[in-house]
Amino acid sequence: MNKNYMKEALALAIKAGEEGEVPVGAVIVKDGEIIARGRNMREQKQNALSHAEIEAINSACKKLGSWRLDGCELYVTLEPCPMCTGAIINARIKTVIFGAYDLKAGSMDSVVNLCDYPYNHKVEVYGGIMEDECREVLANFFKNLR
Repeated sequence: MNKNYMKEALALAIKAGEEGEVPVGAVIVKDGEIIARGRNMREQKQNALSHAEIEAINSACKKLGSWRLDGCELYVTLEPCPMCTGAIINARIKTVIFGAYDLKAGSMDSVVNLCDYPYNHKVEVYGGIMEDECREVLANFFKNLR
C-alpha cells in the first residue's frame, strides 16, 4: 500500500470536481507502476457507467490487452458502489484500497460487502486510507453546490 498512489487518485478527484463531476478519482497499479487513471465523467459523457473505477478499469484493460487485471491494485478515493465492485471482481483486481467510506452506496463495507459473497474471485480490501483528505474533497464539492 502506497499513499502516493492515493494522492494521485485524489488529484484526479479534484480535477473531476473542477469539471462539475462528483470528485472521485482512481488509479490502477501493476508491479509498482500506475498503468491507468480514471475520474468520474458521468456528466461530461452523459453515461451512467462513467464512474472513476470503470474509466480506470477500461483504460487498464486496453493497456494490458486483457480483461483480466491479475496482480493489479486499485486506489480509489471513495468506496466503490455495487456496479464498480462487480466490475472489480470480474476484472480479477487483486487489491482495492479506498479512502472515504460511502454510507449510501458503498459495497465493500458500508452498505454491504459484495466481496464476502462466494464469487470465483476474492478481492483484498483496505478502507479508510487517507480518509479525511478524501472525505474533505467530497464535502467541499457538495458544500459549494448548495
